[in-house]
Amino acid sequence: MAKRLEIKDLQTYFFTEEGVVRAVDGVSWSVEEGETLGLVGESGCGKSVTALSILRLIPDPPGRIVGGEILFEGVDLLQIKDSEMRSIRGNRIAMVFQEPMTSLNPVLTIGAQLMEAIQLHLGLGDNEARARAVELLDMVGIPEADGRLSDYPHQFSGGMRQRVMIAMALSCNPKLLLADEPTTALDVTIQAQVLEIMANLAKELGTAIIVITHNLGVVSRYADNVNVMYAGKIVEMGSTIDIFKNPRHPYTVGLMDSVPRLDATEHVRLSTIDPIPGCPFEPRCGWSIDKCATEAPPLEMKEDGHFASCWRNPSEDERTDQADAATPAAAQA
Repeated sequence: MAKRLEIKDLQTYFFTEEGVVRAVDGVSWSVEEGETLGLVGESGCGKSVTALSILRLIPDPPGRIVGGEILFEGVDLLQIKDSEMRSIRGNRIAMVFQEPMTSLNPVLTIGAQLMEAIQLHLGLGDNEARARAVELLDMVGIPEADGRLSDYPHQFSGGMRQRVMIAMALSCNPKLLLADEPTTALDVTIQAQVLEIMANLAKELGTAIIVITHNLGVVSRYADNVNVMYAGKIVEMGSTIDIFKNPRHPYTVGLMDSVPRLDATEHVRLSTIDPIPGCPFEPRCGWSIDKCATEAPPLEMKEDGHFASCWRNPSEDERTDQADAATPAAAQA
């Protein structure tokens, strides 16, 4: 399959009074048409900033994309004019934001907000735009869609508002969908419904989807491939099966161990860190060697299609032993 999006050495920094924050620090990855990619990591690792960089929505000041390329269907989005970028946003690249209530305009009806994007990008008249809006609401599972177009956002539940956001994002049949924590604040039943809708639509429309989340359960079920992000860098990437079955970076192990389990007697807690010249995960790592404190490891292939940013390359048996050793280090408060 052809690459829908390719990011090369992307660097997005925030220039503050206290210094430069390297929110995204030289990441490179790609996603193909019809693929669902999970971008995972704890809060502050740079996931959302990466998505906003793709859409060129970084607030300037204090933020700025200082280097790299964002190739969408072969075109570098960082080199095109603002007018061209506006024609792409919401049309060929769409985004579902974290909180639907703050993304929807409370004084406009659902129908007006849906139809606005359709008319702007597709050039349809009122009747055609309304028919398309009804079709979209039906597609995302909102009952009596025709009658709900005149309702306001506050008349919808949280799950319904998130479905509306997905409908808006898919209104112009985008080639790429960015879903930033699409199930935040939803109960588990609605979460499953929303994710199933996105997965089905990806198959039907061939849309490439990037799911940005810290929820590993979501990723394990719906993503084809996974990028693990830490301190502004990609530290591991590969197929979902490989990442979950055979993690090759200690942070991935710690992240998985941090997931609450019903049968666990205690839970792992990852400690906070400060930037260091070597591997950013070294202060929390149970696998570290002397070299880790002074030299940052490159993202290298460990197995076919499985990359990790770690100086260690132990055997599978050794990794099992080291995963046990990594847990106490990661569990420090």
